[in-house]
Amino acid sequence: MAPQRFREQFDQIQRSMPDVPLAMGPDDSADFIYEKGVVLARDGEEARIVEDTVRTHFAETTGLVADSVRRGGAETNRSGITRIEVGDPGEGDQRGDRAVAGALRALRAVEGRAGHRLVSRNHVVHIAPVNACPGDEPVPAPLDQPPNPAAAEAAYDPDTAVGVLVIDTGLMKDHGSYPLLAHTRGDLQIKETGDDGALEQYVGHGTFIAGLLAAVAPNTDLTVRNTLNDAGAILESEFGDKLFEAVDRDGWPDIISLSAGTPNGRPDGLLGLQAFMEELRTQRTLLVAAAGNNGSATPFWPAAHATLPAWEDSVVSVGALRSDGEFGACFSNHGGWVKVYAPGERLTSSLTGFATPVPYVYRHSTYDSCRYGFTYACTCQYPRHAGQLSEEQQAGGGKPDQVMFEGFAHWSGTSFATPVVAGMIASHMVAHKETDPRAAARQLLTAHAEFAEVRGAHVPALRPPTWRPVPVVALATGT
Repeated sequence: MAPQRFREQFDQIQRSMPDVPLAMGPDDSADFIYEKGVVLARDGEEARIVEDTVRTHFAETTGLVADSVRRGGAETNRSGITRIEVGDPGEGDQRGDRAVAGALRALRAVEGRAGHRLVSRNHVVHIAPVNACPGDEPVPAPLDQPPNPAAAEAAYDPDTAVGVLVIDTGLMKDHGSYPLLAHTRGDLQIKETGDDGALEQYVGHGTFIAGLLAAVAPNTDLTVRNTLNDAGAILESEFGDKLFEAVDRDGWPDIISLSAGTPNGRPDGLLGLQAFMEELRTQRTLLVAAAGNNGSATPFWPAAHATLPAWEDSVVSVGALRSDGEFGACFSNHGGWVKVYAPGERLTSSLTGFATPVPYVYRHSTYDSCRYGFTYACTCQYPRHAGQLSEEQQAGGGKPDQVMFEGFAHWSGTSFATPVVAGMIASHMVAHKETDPRAAARQLLTAHAEFAEVRGAHVPALRPPTWRPVPVVALATGT
């Protein structure tokens, strides 16, 4: 029986949010995760319209009346979002929420008259490897093997360094033992290990990303915030405010590297992030965002803003290439909304720092064949290991595999292609004395982008000069 990654990740995220009942959506499949019994609307008149419409719709249905509205003031809810309770979150199971679905249906006619969206599910936003189909889990790399991409030959100069903000899971406490991260600042991971002394799931994610960025662009002022500390997951209704908090602490940076998001089945983004995205447009900051690891063409937000007319200059969406750099990685999301691809399979960076070896117990089992139908030795299958969550789901009773990390790791995902692109843009800014990150992104994509093949299409690709391609092993004819 194949591992059920979405189910495993759903259960893991639910454990990290014990007080928030969650459901899978949309209601006839499992593409995203959202809060049961709640919808979102903009503060003020639109929230009143949504509440009144839902109340009227459910007037004759016991337990499905919007009986509570929580409105945040300007200081506590900068995103301007109201949570409206539309049902009992304890009703039904985790395969959907008929109260939320009913509320969305009730607003369709009103939204048609208004000409824009009024209501939304409260989605769970997560780091890309946690999105129901993680690229893979980290694998220990030998300490005598250099990082990949290797460190570029450039010195750190605080007077000319490009400011980069990484929104992620925070830094490992001993990250400074890795020379490339010696001047990196920010928040520490709140909890690194469990009661058994083993690394928690996806800790080190922010440190790994910072290491990639510092390798590609050593002349950067890197700040890492632990906005996504709890299993890399946060509710949409909270995420917008957390993004504002992150930029308010140090000012808007040149570049934001964000390896997080969610699909929502819509072409117009996340309601809870709209205020932040509108503010981003007025700044000079460039958002470089991961396209996600669902192996899907469904837009993944906020990365998919990259091809919306209002955000074409302010957002770069990044997909992942496989280890040879010639084709798309099996797990990478794809489609016209992905602006550029970069190496994102089996990259090598610092995971834990180098002070103390620490164990890790695998959560997911590998598959017998690629779950996306690819015919090369992809991360779905190799390296082989048995995972704790997969064993629990299958009631196999087997013992999960454990490894030791001593600093470096191999890891795959659009999460890691993203800082590669962010670093290349920052490096371009330094080399060409370009002070506008958005102009730098345009210049880089216009003059220096090469091409790769992704699902039969030739797409723009950026490959760092210090990145070393790794030949892939074909399991059968094809790619």
